[in-house]
Amino acid sequence: MTDLEIPFERDRHGHYRFFEILPGAISYTLLLLPFLLALINVTFAVFFVLLYLLIFFVRSLAYSTRAIAGFFTMRKQLRLDWLGLAADIEIGHPTEQAIERPKWHLKNLRLLDKRKLPLKPSELYHAVIIATVNESREVLEPTIQAVMNSGYDKKQMILLLAYEGRAGKASADRVHELLKLYGDNFLYAAAVRHPANRPGEIIGKGSNISYAGRYLKRYVKKQRLDPTRILVTTLDADNRPDKRYFAALSYLYCVVPNPLRASYQPIAMYTNNIWDAPTMTRVVATGNNLFYIVNTQRPHLSRNFSAHAQPLQSLIDTDFWSTRTVVEDGHQFWRSYFRYDGDYRVYPFGVPIYQDAVHVEGYWRTLKAQFIQLRRWTYGASDIAYIADKGFWHKGTAPKIDVLAKLLRTLSDHVTWATSTLLIYFAAFIPPLLKPQNLAANELPLIVSRVQRISLATLLISLYVCLVTLPPRPARHKRYRSVFMLAQWLLLPVTSIIYGSLAAFNSQTRLMFRRYLSHFDVTEKATVTKSGKTVTTEADPST
Repeated sequence: MTDLEIPFERDRHGHYRFFEILPGAISYTLLLLPFLLALINVTFAVFFVLLYLLIFFVRSLAYSTRAIAGFFTMRKQLRLDWLGLAADIEIGHPTEQAIERPKWHLKNLRLLDKRKLPLKPSELYHAVIIATVNESREVLEPTIQAVMNSGYDKKQMILLLAYEGRAGKASADRVHELLKLYGDNFLYAAAVRHPANRPGEIIGKGSNISYAGRYLKRYVKKQRLDPTRILVTTLDADNRPDKRYFAALSYLYCVVPNPLRASYQPIAMYTNNIWDAPTMTRVVATGNNLFYIVNTQRPHLSRNFSAHAQPLQSLIDTDFWSTRTVVEDGHQFWRSYFRYDGDYRVYPFGVPIYQDAVHVEGYWRTLKAQFIQLRRWTYGASDIAYIADKGFWHKGTAPKIDVLAKLLRTLSDHVTWATSTLLIYFAAFIPPLLKPQNLAANELPLIVSRVQRISLATLLISLYVCLVTLPPRPARHKRYRSVFMLAQWLLLPVTSIIYGSLAAFNSQTRLMFRRYLSHFDVTEKATVTKSGKTVTTEADPST
């Protein structure tokens, strides 16, 4: 096993710096390519734009197809009686309960004897780590209630409220009040204070939940519980699991071929406050919902994101999460992948964990907070150097072909994140701008506009999925709010550029010039109560 931690900023040299620079260098080159090709030979520029547009069009068709498939998968899984299916797994054959049993469930029953680690749902415990800094009670309490009201046996659940010591007394008091109110419902519950300024740690969620994870490890050892039978789910303060989540997770853990070499990824749905969020952030949030629905149809490309679950034993094996990156969720996949020499995967499933769209008191502050959040997500480009370094410059038996394929895919995804929107919207106008006398150059915008009109049909499919996955409109909002939910999509080009391309370029440029993100910017949250009152707290009082 190789050292799993990210190098300190001062220790990044040579090949590591090359791969930090690479995504930004490719992205900027792609943006300049239409200009350079038009100056060299306008035919080359036209061919490049048309080829790129064709690739984008094919991907759009595939994306829309997966969006519909993912939506129906989610809808079907939300109808299932997961506790009933788990009861079948418990005894090894269907019970007498009259419940819907999909074909894949019957197949799983037949394969139970071939599992590497035979498990029964009754043998499992769920540990939930809720990370909080200074979120208000109105944000944090519904998350605890969602965990408690899941329908799963609370005496098989452990609750840890992981709070930051740097947030001060008010935050600590809030956590302990909620622990006193709800803690007795669980097998065990505790508030775990993460001390400030620990050596080798950046200010971030990874440091907080890793500290709580080690606390959990000590508790489990003291109670003589088996860490292979404890599933750990990490939640942000606003993450509310669907009532079927823990039952579905238990079922999945008991039926997959090698449960310890995997993590389990529910769908992130930004719908808690979607009716209250400003228009721009609603577009971003519903677009994100669609993306994670689509990802349920691409398990081979799935990575950890936001709220996810992993066996405690696997977390112990990786020494928990990284304490040196602001993207500890996605990065955890790579830590686990290299810890197990490539024998690692993510299982997506169609049960959501509901989260907040970005909503801060004040419109412009909300727009800024949304950009900061997307900048943090796009900073996942920092994993490219990590993959190359651990895969090719350190000892390990992860298959080099697989490492290379994953490296190229990750690089492609981040370059596409930065460049695709700008190229699709503007590249066709560059050849006629530089070569106005060339016939092919002048025809290019017309051809592109026709293809884009056809692509509009795929957008309508995605729009349908986004609309039907919205929660019911709260009574405090008038009916015309529903019209705004449809009209908001006119802003898609704007949000794609600002919160897609520009956020990605910001992250990649930072990596190029060593302007690292070494501090987790906590997203401030404004909550609107049922009465219409807005409650807000400072995101991180220590900064």
